[in-house]
Amino acid sequence: MRAETRVGPQTRIEVVTEGVLTRMLQRDAELTGVSLVILDEFHERSLQADLALALLLDVQQGLREDLVLLIMSATLDNARLAALLPTAETVVSQGWAFPVDRHYQPLGNQERLEEGIARQIRRLLTEQPGSALVFLPSVAEIKRVEAMLQETLTSDVDLCPLYGALTLADQQKAILPAAPGRRKVVLSTNIAETSLTIEGIRLVVDSGLERVARFDVKSGLTRLVTQRISQASMTQRAGRAGRLEAGLCVHLCAKDQAERAAAQSSPEMLNSDLSSVWLELLQWGCASAESLIWLDTPPTPALDAARRLLTQLQVTDNAGKLTIRGRHIARLGIEPRLAAMLHSTAQQDAQTQATACLLVTLLLEEPPRMGSIDIERLLARPSPSWLQRATQLMTCLAGKSASWREPQNFAALPALLAFAYPDRIAQRRSADGRYQLASGLGARLPMDQPLAAQEWLIVPTLMLAERGQNADARITLALPVDIDALIAQRPDLVSEQNIVHWDEEKGTLRASRRECIGCLTLRHQPLNKPSDEAMQQALLNWVREQGLAALNWQNDAEQLRIRVACAQRWLS
Repeated sequence: MRAETRVGPQTRIEVVTEGVLTRMLQRDAELTGVSLVILDEFHERSLQADLALALLLDVQQGLREDLVLLIMSATLDNARLAALLPTAETVVSQGWAFPVDRHYQPLGNQERLEEGIARQIRRLLTEQPGSALVFLPSVAEIKRVEAMLQETLTSDVDLCPLYGALTLADQQKAILPAAPGRRKVVLSTNIAETSLTIEGIRLVVDSGLERVARFDVKSGLTRLVTQRISQASMTQRAGRAGRLEAGLCVHLCAKDQAERAAAQSSPEMLNSDLSSVWLELLQWGCASAESLIWLDTPPTPALDAARRLLTQLQVTDNAGKLTIRGRHIARLGIEPRLAAMLHSTAQQDAQTQATACLLVTLLLEEPPRMGSIDIERLLARPSPSWLQRATQLMTCLAGKSASWREPQNFAALPALLAFAYPDRIAQRRSADGRYQLASGLGARLPMDQPLAAQEWLIVPTLMLAERGQNADARITLALPVDIDALIAQRPDLVSEQNIVHWDEEKGTLRASRRECIGCLTLRHQPLNKPSDEAMQQALLNWVREQGLAALNWQNDAEQLRIRVACAQRWLS
């Protein structure tokens, strides 16, 4: 894993994450000493897995014809892989699994998901032996089902949530076998869908739903969407019941609905922020994504958004080439915004570097699900796992083994965040917790959050609501900011603009000079003598907004305009 290696002279098989594999390829494209690369659980189609496949195929074509590539999963999309790799052999093995009896039972007409799940769990525990694994779309549903079951299950049943944000101890509690004479109900997200065997599980309840992230190119933010899972995911979930003995799975949908589901899950490559992917491709030496072979080609709009972000972060120059700063950032191997933040501390004192590493650790974790979202308050009480990861980042940043120092330089937090998120500086626009970002996007805080009274914030993490809900993004982490102090530290954030606009009430042009951070106005003052070009542009903008009819055309002029427009249309 990142910053942790367990390899010796006798090692024959090295197990790494897909992200670590990418780092290995960037350091040594030939993969010296490696004869076989196995991409396991490839059906998940993670961003890093698709990127690794593209890079490995490039290595095979140009450097290592002898490098063997093995792509594995219980639910592979063999047809598409065969089309991409026509000379590759396909090996199919049924393996060893116990039979699973699969039932399809949709929810009642007026029954909520959590009620249906709780009802099925109670029924199965009454009728069947063994422990149960329950798949739910998100933590919110897990907590609601847990609350429904706590008072209704028998005393010999343990309720165990399982999701990524839990501590290692709580995750182990869910994974380890139930104590003798007891049973267990594991309430899980799709973290338990693959590569995980929980002893004693022979019952599965599948909600048929998952919560997935969808990157919104226009806003640069992520939207969480609840959707039906694919047939491959249903197969994976049902298989959890047959790992150790014959089992039973209940899918909460009609059988014909399950048969109409997509065969495979949508790859992350088609729905994600691609700034990290584009940075990896630039480091690899690609001028365009089309120079590699992809199972799914990265979408052009998402790549364009990635290019704009890397230019904004000064990772690339205006021509799209990696800058010297960009090359240093790329070597850190983390998300570009956070890497830019860490790189900004390279020449600063150890306390500021330690603060930056702890801040990056917080932002790499899942956002808090309850309580304070104030970044400074959260950093004041870091968990041991945060300190461990921050120490690893310090070592990576320093280029040598680094000891942890308790960070004290919280005064540096606004400037650090502004290196990574200059577009997410936010100004309050109303007393009900609504803010506007420097990017122009609207955001909101619940009124019960103390930060809702702050005039200025930096909001590194936001979440768009599901479609059809409130258009403002929900702020999930924020830091209050003294805007004047931030500008004193980072004067480059401010730009001056001369604005000329038409005043409808006065019927004349108005000019002003504004100091801005993105779309946010810090201060403005009247401008007595705007340039002729600015005045002409203001008039043109007014005509575009009001339409040509606003110019009060005379009949002869109107006829001439129509003839010119017709000539342009017919002769072009």
